[in-house]
Order: sequence, then C-alpha cells, then structure tokens
Amino acid sequence: MARLHLFDLDGTLLHGSTAPLEISRQLGREAENIAIERAISEGRIGPPEYATQVHALWTDLTEAHVTAAFDGAPWLSGIEDVWTEIRRNGDYCAVVSLSPSFFVERLLSWGAHAAHGSRFPAVPFVEPLDLAGILNAAAKVQIADRLCAEFGVSRADCVAYGDSGSDKDLFGVVPVSVAVNADRHLCGLATHSYTGQDLRAAYQLVAGTR
Repeated sequence: MARLHLFDLDGTLLHGSTAPLEISRQLGREAENIAIERAISEGRIGPPEYATQVHALWTDLTEAHVTAAFDGAPWLSGIEDVWTEIRRNGDYCAVVSLSPSFFVERLLSWGAHAAHGSRFPAVPFVEPLDLAGILNAAAKVQIADRLCAEFGVSRADCVAYGDSGSDKDLFGVVPVSVAVNADRHLCGLATHSYTGQDLRAAYQLVAGTR
C-alpha cells in the first residue's frame, strides 16, 4: 500500500522561520510580523485574527516580493531529494500549511503532489480577505482526509511531519509522525523526533518502515 507523507511548512520545511515572516521581511515589516507571531503562539489570537493582521501588513505586496521571500527563505536541505525518493517509491507527498496558499503552492514545482494553504487574495491585493478560506489545526486533518480519498489511501497509511501546536490534531490521527525541530506542543506525541536542518535525515527515520 502506498503511503502519504504530509509536511507542515512553517518551522518544519522552513528552519526557524515562517512564510509570513519571510514575506514581511521583504517589505521591511519583520518586527510587526514577529509581534503577531508571538500573539498567536501565546494563544492571544487565533488563525483568523493572525491572517487579518498579516494581510494588513502586506498592502504593498507584489509577486516580486513573494518570489524573493520564497527564494531567500531558510529551507531545510534535501527537500527535493526526499520528495523525489517518495515518488520513486510509489508514495505521495503533500504540504498542508496555515500559511498563504500563494506561497505554499510554489512547492508544487519542487515535487509535491499537492500543496494546500490558507486562501489569501491574489497578489497584489485587490480583493478583500475572506476568512472562510483561513485554515486552522482541525482543517489540516480535513485536508489530509481529502488527500487520502484522492490518492486512494487511508489515515493508517499517512506519515505527518510538523513542529508546533498547529500539527497536534494531525499527529493525533495518523500512526506515524516526525517532530521536526519541534516545540513543547508536540512533546510526547510524535513517533520520531529530529533536530537539524536536513530533511533527508528526518525522512530516514521512517523511510524503512511500513
């Protein structure tokens, strides 16, 4: 049976950073974004408020900014190598993130079978933000279930990779999980734990198991 590997983005594929932080850095608004990141990590705001606040920071955002943020982000090493191996083995890989879909979907060109993020307006922003498209932790499980149906697998065939509280729900419903540079929210929940900057090493923790 094929397996579905589900990857978080912020703090997982991105080492010590998030897509919104990298985007805000391109606009010279890193400090404001850090304050918003702190608020959501401390539970003072939720995903809708977070999305509303970062959207307001990005009124001048262009595709050039997004490209620079993506290209300059601190990605883990070996992402494309891992996804190539996953495909070679007949398995599937997907990215499921709370970050904006216009950033997350760029990972399709690196070999992900699917990439899902919160739905923001097209860049540059003309349309308002629709909070109905903003994802939360529970939405990650819902998306995983849809991907299982699409690829003909079940939750029992899934491996999740994540780093924080937004991954707790998903870790709770799949049999195998890898905490990657994880914070306290995943303590004791993951099947495996990896600290470092090479996704190939994290993947090797589960590559030989079925």
